[in-house]
Amino acid sequence: METRIIHDLQDLTYLRWSHIRSSSGTAGTFLKSSSTLNNNKIYYKLSNFDPAVGIIGHECINEIIVDRLLTALGIPHLHYELIHAEIEIEGRTYTTYLCASEDFKQRGESKIALDDYYRTNAFPGESHYDFCVRNGWREYIDAMIAVDFLILNRDRHGANIEVLRNARVRTLRISPLFDHGLSLLYSCSTEEAASKFDVLSDRPCNNFIGTYSCFGNLDLINDKKSVFPNKLTSSARNLLLDGLQGVLPDIYLNKIWDMIFGRYSIYENL
Repeated sequence: METRIIHDLQDLTYLRWSHIRSSSGTAGTFLKSSSTLNNNKIYYKLSNFDPAVGIIGHECINEIIVDRLLTALGIPHLHYELIHAEIEIEGRTYTTYLCASEDFKQRGESKIALDDYYRTNAFPGESHYDFCVRNGWREYIDAMIAVDFLILNRDRHGANIEVLRNARVRTLRISPLFDHGLSLLYSCSTEEAASKFDVLSDRPCNNFIGTYSCFGNLDLINDKKSVFPNKLTSSARNLLLDGLQGVLPDIYLNKIWDMIFGRYSIYENL
């Protein structure tokens, strides 16, 4: 799937939404749906939804920003589309921006959450990080830890990292990075909250690898200079935020860039 924003309003009222995600992830708190297009399974998700007032979050916008960030840094990942759409939930129609992605499983592969795979395959006393290193995933995990610091990802639990297996041909691989919605300024529901948000602070995070601190987890990375194939420069601002003016208020966009570039500067000077 190509990373892009579709601003023209799309009629997606045929989608049926559920809290149970039958997709390349696991059950969550946000509404999900799926469809098949040209024999490809497409998964959709909404930002935070309140039955009384509708869509109140902007997590889907975070997905497209982080998608672009990972591309700029040269980190393999799942790509998203941000779609302006009309949808229907329990008989009511809403207009919103939602995100879509393709299934990253290949033919014959099954998935298992990393935390479940760890429970059945780890050595006694083996840390989550050391388990991933033993399986050959150090480069992936180090990149994930560094990126999660940049975006202050608060939800990198063990089911947001997946192991893909093909029993017939005996292959095992880890999924591309996905699901970055609960990051950046997702917790700011008003422009006032966004303006007051300390973008360089370290907040408690739900991390399967390491600790509850995105900053503290950087200590796990031995060679911090080799994690990102590409440098992030100030010119990347346009790449990350292009087309989002009017989709998200400028105060959010400005603070998001301040967060990403400010935290990247901290990382580069460690």
